[in-house]
Amino acid sequence: MKNFKYKMGFFFSMLLMLFSCQEDDATIGDIIAPTNVTLAAEVVGVDDLNPNGDGSGFVTLKANATNAISYKFDFGDGISEVSPSGEITHRFSVVGVNTFTVVVNAIGTGGLASSTSIDVEVFSSFDDPEVKQFLSGGSTRTWYLAASEVAHLGVGGNEAVAPDAFWFPSFFAAQPFEKCGIEISDCLCDDELIFSLDANGQLTYQLNNNSGTFFNAGHQDVIGQNAGEDACFEFDTSGTSIVSLAPSSIDWETVPDPDFRPRGTVMNFSNDAFMGYYVSSSSYEILEISDTEMYVRTQDGLNPDLYWYHKFQTSPAEDTFESVYNNLVWSDEFDVDGTPDATKWGYDLGAGGWGNQELQTYTNDAKNVIVEDGLLKITAIAENGGYTSARLKSENLSEFTYGRVEVRAKLPAAQGTWPAIWMLGANFETVGWPNCGEIDIMEQTGQDKSITSAALHYPDNFAGNAFTDQTANATSTTEFHNYSVEWTTDVIKVLVDDTVFLSFANTDSTPFNLDFFMILNVAMGGTLGGTVEPGFVQDSMEIDYVRVYQ
Repeated sequence: MKNFKYKMGFFFSMLLMLFSCQEDDATIGDIIAPTNVTLAAEVVGVDDLNPNGDGSGFVTLKANATNAISYKFDFGDGISEVSPSGEITHRFSVVGVNTFTVVVNAIGTGGLASSTSIDVEVFSSFDDPEVKQFLSGGSTRTWYLAASEVAHLGVGGNEAVAPDAFWFPSFFAAQPFEKCGIEISDCLCDDELIFSLDANGQLTYQLNNNSGTFFNAGHQDVIGQNAGEDACFEFDTSGTSIVSLAPSSIDWETVPDPDFRPRGTVMNFSNDAFMGYYVSSSSYEILEISDTEMYVRTQDGLNPDLYWYHKFQTSPAEDTFESVYNNLVWSDEFDVDGTPDATKWGYDLGAGGWGNQELQTYTNDAKNVIVEDGLLKITAIAENGGYTSARLKSENLSEFTYGRVEVRAKLPAAQGTWPAIWMLGANFETVGWPNCGEIDIMEQTGQDKSITSAALHYPDNFAGNAFTDQTANATSTTEFHNYSVEWTTDVIKVLVDDTVFLSFANTDSTPFNLDFFMILNVAMGGTLGGTVEPGFVQDSMEIDYVRVYQ
């Protein structure tokens, strides 16, 4: 399945045409072809009652040659492997008694190889017809990344490095859609994994990688790349792979979690095939599988301490939105001209922002904040060599846990303005930030007004390491849009005009399970506002309404 092209490989293949594989005198300077190649096989469990083995399918192969520095085995079932020592044990998993032609290439200095082969007759009794049915639907079935699920991509350690957590992605688990919609990994989310089952019960596999393959940063040398991070690259995954099934080599009964008992079936792909995310592995253990969902893990091909986890489903992931909250419990429609309703809004006053190098001084003056024409207008103004603006908050007036917040707003257009619609944990004064948690429903940089973003700040991820995402919003400064957050015990979703662009799995360990209050403000300059445009006079964020549903 890999389509690798090596100039040196072509050079050596041309040399091989000049010499017999078993030629005794096959040297050109320091380039030496191995000679006297032998290959022997020992089928595990052979006795008088089991002449072809005990049904495990294991065969130990031993190769030897003069001047060999390594050996490549092609087992005859579509799978190959390299062994520097010349000894290797392979499981043949085709059910029944079958004969396989095993070829070994003894590799010498300079890459020259000599080969020999033997036929191996072996009995394998392992099969999992239900897994074949799940994977193929009895004919052909296409699987997709379950991008809406937590840990659709994840990584954890083996028993040596994570003895108390080796059966789940304890090092990293991607948030919903975290690996979709961004340039470095969007190619992962449109992969199509196609399994087919023929009339003889043979399972095959094809990967349609559409816009490219998502390569782990440590595995890009295989295509001559080194992006320094996980990235998408064009990669030929055409061709069909044979899928052989084998039992798990792990005793899952030793896992301390009694609810975790995996399927116990391993998929081995021929032709170096892989399931979307490239980590130099072609063997995947099925942890869970049904007609619509599959959860697998695979050992990193270069770092055996790591295991990668993937979730798949039988339909493309779509982040459709239907709110679970429809009871309006609090709102401000800004229908009464004058100062904002004092029963709903207070103010932060003063200069400097909260450590963000902002340039404005916040006031409660009518020139900076006023309700008129059915709108709340927060206006940043250049005056006295600096800037004034306003920040409203519902602290100690309206605080709530969970719900849907919807704010309809039109944003300022001037360079250097930094508008925000956000929420802060009501226990801010006692536990401080970021322990209190922060939900940024809408932020806009001062330099690019065609994009709006959202962020979550909490003890593990805050400031420049916050959990963030963004979405295109070309008319944010000329038209009103709905900026919303859907906040439940399980998930936090941020939306623009009912389209989700950030999803976060909420858990008991986050601060997002207590009361929060609302904040509306326009900052100037600072870390997100950047350079203020020369000649700036004033600009406003206009808000049509703020509504909270539970």
